[in-house]
Amino acid sequence: MRYMGIGATNEHARLIMESYGRLTGQPLLGEPATGVEPFEQLFQAPCVVLSHGTETDPVLNFGNRAALDLWEMDWDMFTSTPSRLTAEPMEREARAVFLKTVSEQGYIDNYTGIRISSTGRRFHIMKATVWNLIDETGKIHGQVAAFREHCPV
Repeated sequence: MRYMGIGATNEHARLIMESYGRLTGQPLLGEPATGVEPFEQLFQAPCVVLSHGTETDPVLNFGNRAALDLWEMDWDMFTSTPSRLTAEPMEREARAVFLKTVSEQGYIDNYTGIRISSTGRRFHIMKATVWNLIDETGKIHGQVAAFREHCPV
């Protein structure tokens, strides 16, 4: 499998892990693995991790192995998919509250929602953390979601 684009870089993987730590005060994956590049560490992580950019209609730019498997996509398909297509439409009020909280707090912990794979399989994600992808200068590069629990709907 080949990895291309910003999502395939060690810098992007490092930014995902560091922004999580800055916002939550906790490490995303525990202790850094010795001798393993950030991209490979994040790609092989047992939790699902995915991110999108800041486009008007944000496109996914990273999905680890667990995310690719869950959404039933390869790297090229995943990283060319608008992130809105991975989820069922949220109700307007719930979406407004969700976005306002992420904006104010920088992240939401314990998010739950229904998602849809590329084959139409619906699944429930539970206890997800969604955070703004922010570098050390405060610039926002997108958003990230990570979770360990999911089940079929």
